[in-house]
Amino acid sequence: MRGRSILRQFHLWLGLRLGPGWESRVWDRALATARAHHPGQQGDWSFEVTGKGGPIPARYYPPSHHSGHHVEREMLWFSADGSRIVRSDPWGSYMMSWLYELHMHLLAGETGSLIVGWSGFVVLVLLVSGLIVWWSRGSWRKGLAFKRKAASIRRLRDIHKLSGLWSLVLLFLLAGTGAFLALPDIKTTLFTAAIAAPDTVPSPRSTASSGQQVPISIALAAAHKALPDARLAFIDVPDGGDKPIRMRMQVPGDPHFRFPGSFIFVDQYSGRVLAVHDVRSGNTATAVNSRVRPIHDGSIGSLWGRVLAVILGFVPLLLFVTGILHWRRRLAARAQFRSTGSIS
Repeated sequence: MRGRSILRQFHLWLGLRLGPGWESRVWDRALATARAHHPGQQGDWSFEVTGKGGPIPARYYPPSHHSGHHVEREMLWFSADGSRIVRSDPWGSYMMSWLYELHMHLLAGETGSLIVGWSGFVVLVLLVSGLIVWWSRGSWRKGLAFKRKAASIRRLRDIHKLSGLWSLVLLFLLAGTGAFLALPDIKTTLFTAAIAAPDTVPSPRSTASSGQQVPISIALAAAHKALPDARLAFIDVPDGGDKPIRMRMQVPGDPHFRFPGSFIFVDQYSGRVLAVHDVRSGNTATAVNSRVRPIHDGSIGSLWGRVLAVILGFVPLLLFVTGILHWRRRLAARAQFRSTGSIS
């Protein structure tokens, strides 16, 4: 009996270390803990399946008139067995969420998203115009040269020129995908014009608007049967109403681990699969669309891709500073030439 008890504890420890998956009862326990944390309050819950063990990240969405990225939410972390909440913070109150809001919306909601998105397109225009200006200035050797002993105004121009040239392709991708993420309607319009309209993610409704909600484990079993080769990424559970339980999944070939593009919708009262959105069965626009986010955050290239994306994020600042400094030095040089007839 002692050996059996030790083996049982080892099995439990190993399961928690690897993280709960499709058949785990942890999700039902975490949901019960979550609802006990907000007794009598309506709101939706989203549990993240990290696959890494340890605390379970989750989001609580109270009823709100906002939608999409701007909806109010509370971030929570559950113990690995789902029995207790180990941390709880409003979204935007801690450093990483604040930085995300600054990057995505400039802390200004929808207006900030518009500024960020159109700024991305401005960066694209600057990159193309800069390339055209550089292309027309003579030989390749001269265009790629950096003269260390030249006057400071020439060195500034060379730094500006070479920083833009060597980062051009990747920076074009970074700025373009960032603009698409901030302006999804513009992205859809451009994709429709250039390729095709991306497949629309279904929005089914449960067959009833009230009743006894099925356990998450039942919904997961149905979803797993519908897409047996997919990896579970998020479980979104509504608090009544006619919304379905939604599973976000990563299918083979989808490059984004954390926010993949496939979904399964399960009736929250009957446990029946209502709809499946598998990016593998979508058109070319859907396949390209599924790569926008992983290209922008560098996750398409794993750890080194993310490091490269961070470094590239500072290149526009370098180009802006060197461009402004070079412009001011040129104005000063012209003024000096007009007054003295020579440039020092």
